[in-house]
Amino acid sequence: MDLVDAFPPLGLRIEAGPLVLRGVTDELIPALSELAMSGIHDPAFMPFCFPWTDAPAEKLRTDLAQYHWGNRARWSEAAWNLELAVEYDGALVGTQGFGTRDYVSTLTGETGSWLALKHQGRGIGTQMRQAICAFLFDYADAAEVTSAAFTDNPNSLAVSRKVGYRPDGDIRVKRRDALAISRRLVLMPEAFVRGEPITVTGAAAFRTFIGLDS
Repeated sequence: MDLVDAFPPLGLRIEAGPLVLRGVTDELIPALSELAMSGIHDPAFMPFCFPWTDAPAEKLRTDLAQYHWGNRARWSEAAWNLELAVEYDGALVGTQGFGTRDYVSTLTGETGSWLALKHQGRGIGTQMRQAICAFLFDYADAAEVTSAAFTDNPNSLAVSRKVGYRPDGDIRVKRRDALAISRRLVLMPEAFVRGEPITVTGAAAFRTFIGLDS
């Protein structure tokens, strides 16, 4: 038995031009750790609600591995978090995720991602989001896709605008022990601004695994 047979998200592959999203296998985790340690954002700013990038390098390496192993261990039809490694022109550049609860009933969930600092400013973040949203709408029956970003994170908010999300309210949250405003965003299929057409491998097994198909 191949591990993909036991855990189909590892066999998911979404191709969109030079962009590839694929399951985070154990072989990819060390490279993702090195990429994260190369820098994701200015240390003076925190774009994430949970400040995982504040960890020292050695702890960050362990934390990232445990995060991906934990996603597999906790996965159930009631709650799951899909994390995909992102490659661009063959180079590993970051990850693109989608988390949800009761997906078969709600058909909604939230995207999240990170892109190494050295690969930012090239439009890759927009293409990543377009690829995952196209997959969710076209292959996973999503009714909507949500996202969120702090109001002082213009780059993330700009990606959302380009892809067709609309604002859906602000909430007050704690970030590094201080107040921050997080803006919720929602994308409907009819508003989706598509990028490159996608080709998907492993969609049928993934649909069965999450309970969409028997």
